[in-house]
Amino acid sequence: MNLFPDIGFRLLNGWIYFAFYMIVFIITMSTCSKDVRKRLYDRSSWDRKTKRITALGKTFSFVNIIMILFGALQIGNIEFFIGNLVYLIGLSLLVISILNYRNAPSGKPIINGLYKISRNPQMISLYILFTGMILTIGSWINLNFLFVSIICSHFSILGEEKALIEQYGESYINYNSQVPRYFIFF
Repeated sequence: MNLFPDIGFRLLNGWIYFAFYMIVFIITMSTCSKDVRKRLYDRSSWDRKTKRITALGKTFSFVNIIMILFGALQIGNIEFFIGNLVYLIGLSLLVISILNYRNAPSGKPIINGLYKISRNPQMISLYILFTGMILTIGSWINLNFLFVSIICSHFSILGEEKALIEQYGESYINYNSQVPRYFIFF
């Protein structure tokens, strides 16, 4: 691992992984109705603080994505092979969590599939996926940017949970008490 990725315009850069992720994501989202996509990205009930923290996290994510796109793949390094495995796990979990979301009844908290073990499986999946991409380019700075994005996302998730409690009331509070926010005990 290097502090910074080897940035340049090459055929074998991180863009390959990002492009594949985007293709899979677009295909998966195309199976969702317009209503499901709207619910998935509805931020109208968030307060100003949550929106600001989310914007900060997205800024770090954007810079991270740019460096991934132009970062040279570290083919042959152990991190590259581990990164491929982590990437595929994250991508698979993301597809499954989106399909779980799509198949859940509207008007109720989503409690099926991966949502039985995590209240935020899509976020967890994305961060696993991005960790895999970062490992394939072997960059510590990208891991740090990802860490900042994760911290900002935590505060976004807190805002989202507040809105979900207002929307669903007791049923969401019960769900919160039974399922961890992230995974196992987090």
